[in-house]
Amino acid sequence: MLRLTGKKIIALVDEEFEDLELWYPVYRVREEGAEVHLAGAEKGKKYIGKYGVPAEAELSYEEIDSSRYDGILVPGGWAPDKLRRYGKVLQIVREMNDAKKPIGQICHAGWVLVSAGILKGVTVTSTPGIRDDMENAGAVWKDEPVVVDGHIISARRPPDLPEYGKAYVDALAAAATAGN
Repeated sequence: MLRLTGKKIIALVDEEFEDLELWYPVYRVREEGAEVHLAGAEKGKKYIGKYGVPAEAELSYEEIDSSRYDGILVPGGWAPDKLRRYGKVLQIVREMNDAKKPIGQICHAGWVLVSAGILKGVTVTSTPGIRDDMENAGAVWKDEPVVVDGHIISARRPPDLPEYGKAYVDALAAAATAGN
């Protein structure tokens, strides 16, 4: 049996997401049996990644009931600067945080967690370009490929994807084992 069978994950999308930072973790959790729903501001809209790979939103942010999901993935690229402007996205991230469900963020995705106000005292990593933002939000920033602090899994950039994908899957599997 696959470790994530029966688990449901939200993956957020908006224009200019970093293609690999969305698709690599999505495929990784699918390989372990999880169901992934892509969510964007508009249901049915095709969002285009920085390198031209499309991602069609199966749900709008407004349709998401975070209690029906086991984790969330936030890709990097330029999309996080847009994602953090949606009140519903910030609400979903806060609800996932309150429920201690795995939150995966890579590169610039940390901006979404900053805007959600959930990083005080949390140890994370990100692209060095937003280090100051992360620290000013109260996070402890480390320059490491992947940092896991409880249910928050963070990574710096695409070369860190193998370690990030494994850490995120491991966190979901551990949450499943713990009954979350």
